[in-house]
Amino acid sequence: MVETLPAGRFHHQRLDFRRWVPAFVSSHRTLFTALWVVGFLSLFVWQRNLIDGFSIFGRPVTKPMPMLRPVAFNLTDFGAVGDGVTVNTEAFERAVLAISKLGKKGGGQLNVPPGRWLTAPFNLTSHMTLFLAEGAEILGIQDEKYWPLMPPLPSYGYGREHPGPRYGSLIHGQNLKDLVITGDNGTINGQGQTWWKKYRQKLLNHTRGPLVQIMWSSDIVITNITLRDSPFWTLHPYDCKNVTIRNVTILAPVFEAPNTDGIDPDSCEDMVIEDCYISVGDDAIAIKSGWDQFGIAYGRPSMNILIRNLVVRSMVSAGISIGSEMSGGVSNVTVENVLVWSSRRAVRIKTAPGRGGYVRQITYRNLTFDNVRVGIVIKTDYNEHPDENYDRKALPVLEDISYTSIHGQGVRVPVRIHGSEEIPVKNVTFRDMSVGITYKKKHIFQCAFVQGRVIGTVFPAPCENLDRYDEQERLVKRSASQNVTDIDYDF
Repeated sequence: MVETLPAGRFHHQRLDFRRWVPAFVSSHRTLFTALWVVGFLSLFVWQRNLIDGFSIFGRPVTKPMPMLRPVAFNLTDFGAVGDGVTVNTEAFERAVLAISKLGKKGGGQLNVPPGRWLTAPFNLTSHMTLFLAEGAEILGIQDEKYWPLMPPLPSYGYGREHPGPRYGSLIHGQNLKDLVITGDNGTINGQGQTWWKKYRQKLLNHTRGPLVQIMWSSDIVITNITLRDSPFWTLHPYDCKNVTIRNVTILAPVFEAPNTDGIDPDSCEDMVIEDCYISVGDDAIAIKSGWDQFGIAYGRPSMNILIRNLVVRSMVSAGISIGSEMSGGVSNVTVENVLVWSSRRAVRIKTAPGRGGYVRQITYRNLTFDNVRVGIVIKTDYNEHPDENYDRKALPVLEDISYTSIHGQGVRVPVRIHGSEEIPVKNVTFRDMSVGITYKKKHIFQCAFVQGRVIGTVFPAPCENLDRYDEQERLVKRSASQNVTDIDYDF
């Protein structure tokens, strides 16, 4: 049975509706006007989006490439094809050549659009911006015959893995000024899997090449990109000044990707590394300055380096290292606001007899360790040398190192400072440290041949080698011996 309304009632409602509509329209004129304006603007934006090459109806939205130089080129203007198969080396080279002629006009920008752009190694030029769009991926060709050989680095005198020449980097630059590598988080992918396999099988006759290497250059900015699966070290600034690395993601497998360091500042001066995420198969960051007698002779220190606001991971090595190749010296380094998670070691300084040089004026503050086997490490017997001609009497100096506001959980050994009679560690300071430990053994704050002080409360209990001060920095207890050793590598 269907319920029906009496005719009078229906007629009465219809009359009410007729009276209500004009009243609603009149009283809501402003609302209708606003809706009309919004609709018109939506149509305008939709049309503009279509003209710019993206649609709001089901197709992916891409950001327009900003104009960062007076002149900009697209990689496709030089015949490149982004299918992941076509080799685009010549297109990159032609584009860089065109930009190299624009230096007096402010340089040029090379836009790499979405796609997979396979290439052999190529060089950059001064006054250049390399811009990788969202969805753009530069792929390194995997056959090593396309990778040029270069002389050993002068401060290494050796290919690092083999004597003689070394492979160049996928993206390379020498003697440059005013270089920017940036984008909307586009990717540079070294496709290192083939390299790692051949390295493990001892099928390579030369040292593997980095992913990005910039040498003898200044005023470098690298920001808003992803670097992944490098054949060797990922980002290697060598003897550079005024370098900024910001908002960069660096990735490689945490196992079975040998020596894939994240960022290796090498004999660099005035450098900032900030707001980065790094998870790789070796040190996330390793500050270097040359290897044994070659580094001593080259004599270029790494200095004035600020590392801050990072999340890093290294299951094989350390989150942030200094050395072991530090023969030119390392000084005035600040590491702050860093989370090291699920790693073998958190922060480490490593050196050995024969290195020479120094590590001094190093400041660590506001560090967090989460699930780390060893938190703080200083190691003086990292005996890996280019050849047998190094000077055994070239002893490095380690001094003026401070650790402030160190916290965390799940740490097995919070501190291991392994100085030696030849290489004592001098003037080390600990302040405001509280690290949750997972191993209840007596000596978990381990020391040998170290001189320094503890200010205020530090947990776990510090070793006996260090002087004790209260929060007002008044001496409470002097160390009886700075040469006592309780180093235990069994855990």
